[in-house]
Amino acid sequence: ELERLSNLVGKPSENHPLHNSGLLSLDPVQDKTPLYSQLLQAYKWSNKLQYHTSLASGLLNQQSLKRSANQMGVSAKRRPKAQPTTLVLPPHYIDDVINRIDRMFPEMSIHLSRPNGTSAMLLVTLGKVLKVIVVMRSLFIDRTIVKGFHENVYTEDGKLDIWSKSNYQVFQKVTDHATTALLHYQLPQMPDVVVRSFMTWLRSYMKLFQAPCQRCGKFLQDGLPPTWRDFRTLEAFHDTCRQ
Repeated sequence: ELERLSNLVGKPSENHPLHNSGLLSLDPVQDKTPLYSQLLQAYKWSNKLQYHTSLASGLLNQQSLKRSANQMGVSAKRRPKAQPTTLVLPPHYIDDVINRIDRMFPEMSIHLSRPNGTSAMLLVTLGKVLKVIVVMRSLFIDRTIVKGFHENVYTEDGKLDIWSKSNYQVFQKVTDHATTALLHYQLPQMPDVVVRSFMTWLRSYMKLFQAPCQRCGKFLQDGLPPTWRDFRTLEAFHDTCRQ
């Protein structure tokens, strides 16, 4: 019996998109050692810290004190301006990219808003399955929050709620997988391709509750449907079956 069960366990992939860190998501005791979720949270904060650091560096360079020639003995050389670490794109270009993606997928509705100025926020509705809040920084996706179709995605003041997670474990899993997808689809010089690739991957969740696992053939495992979608083939897998 042990030999039969061991043969059912697939061989771990040698080319995991996140290398060894991706194997943490296979830990069967997530409640006791939630290393994978902590790793994703650390990535979000690290990415946000890098962004704010680049902004602070630019402001400090603009406000740098000019030292006089009497103090220095020679004329002070102007500091070179800090090169931007992110590609700044005009809002109308971002709108055009999002509108083209919206037309590509009829079953997906994308609503764009800018509640805090130039930074865009997307509310993606995928059929009657789920809703996704996408926080943008220029044309770069900063973070995503996946919730059920009937869940509330707004705060009391009518703004998109970018902090509260879903009440359902299945959509919490999909949120973690979406964050992993952002790490996989990285092409800084072509952000429009990244957004289109991510939306194509997200569209594969249209049959979240209808597609069986491509490895075990079951619809449910531990009470959850196959929440993982392969980044290349878009096939559905359970967390423990995708390796």
